[in-house]
Amino acid sequence: MDAYRGFVMTLMAAELLQFHRLQESFSASRFWSFLAYHQSHVEWAGCSLHDLIQPSFSFLVGVALPYSMAARVTQGQSFPAQAGHAFRRSLILILLGIFLRSVHAEQTNFTFEDTLTQIGLGYPFLFLLGAASSRTGWITFGAVLVGYWFAFVRYPLPGPAFDYAAVGVPANWPEHYSGLMAHFNKNSNLAWAFDTWFLNLFPRERPFVFNGGGYATLSFIPTLATMILGLQTGRWIRSGVTRRQLLTRLLAAGLTGILAGLVLHWLGICPVVKRIWTPAWVLFSGGWCCWLLALFYALVDGQGRWQPTARRWTFPFVVVGMNSIAIYCLVHLIDRFIINSLYIHLGHQPFQLFGAAYEPLLVGATTLAIFYSMLRWMYARHLFIRI
Repeated sequence: MDAYRGFVMTLMAAELLQFHRLQESFSASRFWSFLAYHQSHVEWAGCSLHDLIQPSFSFLVGVALPYSMAARVTQGQSFPAQAGHAFRRSLILILLGIFLRSVHAEQTNFTFEDTLTQIGLGYPFLFLLGAASSRTGWITFGAVLVGYWFAFVRYPLPGPAFDYAAVGVPANWPEHYSGLMAHFNKNSNLAWAFDTWFLNLFPRERPFVFNGGGYATLSFIPTLATMILGLQTGRWIRSGVTRRQLLTRLLAAGLTGILAGLVLHWLGICPVVKRIWTPAWVLFSGGWCCWLLALFYALVDGQGRWQPTARRWTFPFVVVGMNSIAIYCLVHLIDRFIINSLYIHLGHQPFQLFGAAYEPLLVGATTLAIFYSMLRWMYARHLFIRI
């Protein structure tokens, strides 16, 4: 779990490498175009590697919960005490997410679509499901997906006079859908309507009209489904099945989820859209999460002569994964400070060794190396930030 978590957090931090800048400089290069695509989010429907960061992080919160609850029971902690810890953790995650989104703002930016706030909003419900039976977990998982889909399709479609430009969507935008899928169009859906009411209850510099990326507060509900899938997977791991049985389950679950999400999209029932976390996205991304967990389980906990090499290769991810909150905060808080300090003390010339086009890449790589050194120092001294 730590290796997988470290991998996705490394993908997040790797935004500092700015592959899109190299794509702009070498527009004919398929190599840089490929890397730039997978270092950014797709416009609406579909998926890049970067789009799997948030579902993986949410999924792993669920996978870890059975272990966390079992450890607290072993320590003699009562259920009310565990519940209190869960609710405190939820509040801290929500407030931390708002704080990080407000760092460069003129006033508090009350927004709830950030990864941390989304997990925080759903975590109390996940904890309660962790104390319930596995059957209850699967029933809730299905109810969340069906209920969320039904709520969206029941919300009325915008009329012909609806001004898409006023909500940041060009009228000729190619991602407009028709039929049932139209209920999931950008900034004209149920989640957008909710935010135009909910977010304006908070102090703001100007009234909230739309989110430029189409992200929404209500996405925490299907994000809870992603965490429930992780919870059920964590129960599989703790159930005592053999390695082969566990890998078979993970691979089968992954294939089922990916195909189910694609079929819902192809049939025009529900699009695969991360930005509003559609039910089809829960299934599709959840399938990939199962496959990625299977990969890291085979690499780290498998058997064979190649295992020592695999564990050495994944060790840097373990270091990052054991301090995922730390790297999340570092990237959001002091990335510009580090970059500006590098320029102040070293200037631009060392980062133009291979030409000016590669300067953003080398600056980003140096910043990542500094971040990793900080985490490696914390790891060596058993300093872990736990919430």
